Amino acid sequence: MVKGKIALVTGASSGIGGATARAMAEAGARVALTGRQSAALQKEVEHIAASGGEAYAITGDLRRDEDRRRIVSATVAHFGGLDILVNAAGTIANGTIVNTSLEEWRTMIELNLEAVFALMQLAVPHLESVKGNIVNVSSVTGIRAFPNVLAYCVSKAGVDQLTRCAALELAPKGIRVNAVDPGVVITNLHRRGGMEEAKYQSFLEHSKTTHPLGRVGQPEDVANLIVFLASDRAGWITGVTVPIDGGRHQTCAR
Repeated sequence: MVKGKIALVTGASSGIGGATARAMAEAGARVALTGRQSAALQKEVEHIAASGGEAYAITGDLRRDEDRRRIVSATVAHFGGLDILVNAAGTIANGTIVNTSLEEWRTMIELNLEAVFALMQLAVPHLESVKGNIVNVSSVTGIRAFPNVLAYCVSKAGVDQLTRCAALELAPKGIRVNAVDPGVVITNLHRRGGMEEAKYQSFLEHSKTTHPLGRVGQPEDVANLIVFLASDRAGWITGVTVPIDGGRHQTCAR
């Protein structure tokens, strides 16, 4: 599938990014992991190494252009190339059209959308030489509208459209571009977005009723799909944004 490939995974210190880095390594890829938490990244690298995989940690802030450039160049320098880019880093915060500040709006767009665009752009020259591919982590909120997370919804809708447009533009170069659109997955995303633990547990319990399959997702659910889309088995798939949400995108407001 991805054996022998070189993969760069953002947001790899936990959650979907961490699960994807581990799944890539288990499938035989050499993996560069990046995120802002160096200690957490190192733990992931050690976990992969203990399982017989090969991984390399690069600490950086994707909101900084110099860090984005360094992350890509360090990956290529360490492994000798780049075959797969997985944009899994992201952030969330509550806010409506009335109370979302311009600063909050800019932060959401900067990390969830601008950083994805910039990393894709930086990766293209390396991916073109090997007919590589990109998998972006979007959200069911990129497909459907949800209240009180306006900036997040817009940023993820942007990721979906960026994926589709880039897929058309990069197809002549042999580069595939796809995205996954998860529903609620058990990660630290909402906690880092400011949700208190009791409220988060209540949110997870309620989410069992809003996802038709009756459960929330695990990071590994999404990671397995990402590995497939990045693999040669998906060699004729490009420009898709795949819901992986227990059917959530099919439902009305509940």
